[in-house]
Amino acid sequence: MGSEFIIVPLFIAAFFGVFYLHYSTRHKERLALIEKGVDASIFIRGKQPTAPFWKVLILNLALLLMGIGLGIFIALIIETYTTLNDNAVYPATIFLMGGLGLFVGFNMTKKIDKE
Repeated sequence: MGSEFIIVPLFIAAFFGVFYLHYSTRHKERLALIEKGVDASIFIRGKQPTAPFWKVLILNLALLLMGIGLGIFIALIIETYTTLNDNAVYPATIFLMGGLGLFVGFNMTKKIDKE
């Protein structure tokens, strides 16, 4: 009963800690660059053309869903033609093919960004 009183503050502290480390480290890096006299143009993100966010999101979501569907199909084939336990085959192939779909989406996104 008392464990939720410990877990919730730990999650909040971890969330705050991640943001604090991110911003304090970024601030220290920028101060070090300023002290060395390096050009600050690396902080401006608008100069490099990138693919629109919606294109990347749709591409990755589509490939993820196709990977999940393919994982279910492959698991069904494996369950039908082998004696493997279906409780282990389905999650394994779904995660494997979903991850493969996301990996392909990542590579395709890199290719889109180069264009």
